[in-house]
Amino acid sequence: MKVFDLRCAHEHTFEGWFGSEDDYLSQQARGLVTCPVCGDTAIVRMPSAPRLNLSGATSRADAAPPAAQERGASSGAVEAKRELQTLWMKAVRHVMANTEDVGGNFAEEARKIHYREAPERNIRGTVSREETEALAEEGIDVMPLPIPDGFKDTLQ
Repeated sequence: MKVFDLRCAHEHTFEGWFGSEDDYLSQQARGLVTCPVCGDTAIVRMPSAPRLNLSGATSRADAAPPAAQERGASSGAVEAKRELQTLWMKAVRHVMANTEDVGGNFAEEARKIHYREAPERNIRGTVSREETEALAEEGIDVMPLPIPDGFKDTLQ
């Protein structure tokens, strides 16, 4: 199993696990490697060192990514960005696990719940900006949360 450090065009960093380097190159050529944060397919492989399990050694996860070091980014800023990305992914996972997907029927279902025509429950789905504004005018609170397509399937 090969573990590669990857980065999308929006500078989200993540790991990809592949059977071999050829497997990674094949998946990337077919557009199957996507950013778990934004769904971007413009992925580049970052330089990485092999992982060694040495007791007492500092892990490479404690260091800033090479690209950030090259740009002169402070390790604190890199760590803050990484922590924010982690928190966002946890929030999305929580929403996915604790809501019912009503798809394009979101506005209709939200109104039914608000007017007690349907049982109260946590829902998610898609809604246009106009529908969001109409719901707000009716006193129905909604919160936009962009969810990449990869998150709509089984999360790992």
